[in-house]
Amino acid sequence: VASQISVLKRLSGHWYEFGQIPVAGGYAELAAELENADSSWSVAGATFFNGLVGSQDPVIRDFCAAHAIKAFESAASLNPANVEHRVNLALVYAENPPPNNPMQAVLMLRELEDKHPDNPAVFNALGRLAIKTGQWERAVERLEKAWSLDKKNPNTPCLLAKAYEGAGNTTKANEFAGLCNAR
Repeated sequence: VASQISVLKRLSGHWYEFGQIPVAGGYAELAAELENADSSWSVAGATFFNGLVGSQDPVIRDFCAAHAIKAFESAASLNPANVEHRVNLALVYAENPPPNNPMQAVLMLRELEDKHPDNPAVFNALGRLAIKTGQWERAVERLEKAWSLDKKNPNTPCLLAKAYEGAGNTTKANEFAGLCNAR
């Protein structure tokens, strides 16, 4: 089984390199089913999420979203203590909102914020969502909170640069862009 998992992971990596992200996700998902570890499911989910974000084709987007949801739900069920699995699930819903519940991502993230007020991943996700919806001041506030909680996160300065740029604060945008580029 270990050799099968290794082959599936390598195949996933090769397809990813070829730019065939949904196919790469399929192989990552097969590896996760065999390995049944939250980390493997998380990789599969992240691969499908990248396929979702990188495609304009509604069929590919729906396929990738459905498989990313399954993967992140599996990861969260195997390791409920890892908040990032649920944050990633919410980000899938933010990227591809269900027609019957377009606010699902926001509601999930707000619940996570209430339960985990010191988790930088939650505030980064809330900041991303605020950027996506043009709520620049709210994005700055949430991302500054994430930054205060974890100065080592490589994504936060890049997100803060975007948020400050959108808010019209060029000085702060340039400061965080410098930190972003240095990572």
